Amino acid sequence: MGIGAASDELLGTFVPIAVYWLYSGLYVALDGVGRLDGYRLHTREEAATKNVVSKAAVVRGVLVQQAFQVIGDESGTGQKQPPALVIVLQFITAMVVMDTWQYFMHRYMHINKFLYKHIHSKHHTLVVPYSFGALYNHPLEGLILDTIGGALSFLVSGMTPRTSIFFFSFATIKTVDDHCGLWLPGNILQALFSNNSAYHDIHHQLYGNKYNFSQPFFVMWDKILGTYMPYSIEQRKGGGVESRPAKLD
Repeated sequence: MGIGAASDELLGTFVPIAVYWLYSGLYVALDGVGRLDGYRLHTREEAATKNVVSKAAVVRGVLVQQAFQVIGDESGTGQKQPPALVIVLQFITAMVVMDTWQYFMHRYMHINKFLYKHIHSKHHTLVVPYSFGALYNHPLEGLILDTIGGALSFLVSGMTPRTSIFFFSFATIKTVDDHCGLWLPGNILQALFSNNSAYHDIHHQLYGNKYNFSQPFFVMWDKILGTYMPYSIEQRKGGGVESRPAKLD
């Protein structure tokens, strides 16, 4: 194996981790100067009372999951980059594969009471999501949903290690954005994808716990299998916005 190939594989492992902390850190920095209060899906008071885990514990939990992902990563062989159109098709294929795997695994973790209680409920201790809590999961959940899901996306799509750097970095940005707890005008990800922060916020609420399982790209499986909860973005009394589920109207 050449040095370049080894570098691509290492970058494919470590770049998404760096992207996670840089992108979530951007939200933290903007929040620190009070620029985001008008775009919150929940008030600061809700976050303080509903979330039952400290931010320090969340940081530790995410670092543990990322450490497991690094340990579990396997190097492949160097490959020549295909034409741009092939890379685009590989991206789309990987997105569909990842969404399919995560939908069914995620939904099963809600259906199976043992898995929910002992594994998935850890993620739902963040009733009010925020950016760097996106990967706050039980390590076993991280292995099943993220590591195995990522490996399947990589293998089925046939992408090269170099392409995977960009794909997994993009998937990381999307996951962080979906958990940012904000509805931001001009946010290109929230505009292009129906699966966004408002959509996923519904799932984190008690009334939406059995809906909106899809992540991180599309909403197709929720719509096909009847677990889609429609919503609207409304102004909240006292400032900010909220994603209001249509089923409760």
